[in-house]
Amino acid sequence: MNDQLDPSVHEWAKYERLILFDGVCNWCNAWVNFVIDHDPGRQFKLGTLQSEQAQRILRDLDLSATDYQTFLLLEEGRVSTKSTAALRVLRQLSWWWPLYYLCVLVPAPIRDVVYDFVARHRYQWMGRAATCRIPTQEERDRFV
Repeated sequence: MNDQLDPSVHEWAKYERLILFDGVCNWCNAWVNFVIDHDPGRQFKLGTLQSEQAQRILRDLDLSATDYQTFLLLEEGRVSTKSTAALRVLRQLSWWWPLYYLCVLVPAPIRDVVYDFVARHRYQWMGRAATCRIPTQEERDRFV
């Protein structure tokens, strides 16, 4: 997988920090709520993997555009996925959440086993919505 997006091809590569998530996954929406609640500096923009822009990004990264097994973190065009993306997000949040970034010392293949297990079971555990998340009025400026 190419881990860098060309900003001349992908307009979302311009964002400093952009999280792309499965908009119908209740687990993923809970994660987005958590990020919003712990990101007082409003560093992160958010978008759904179902959007046209994200679909193009997924295809260019050779990732499935229908079976979302990861969320993407774009940092000025650099792409992180799975546990690495989650840890990079936690590192930027308030309170003591950045301490979890120490888990990056565990090799990614080992961390990703846990990530993949959760990804496979997330719909069973928390269900899925009929449609993508619609941001509230207060959240609209956070979404692309």
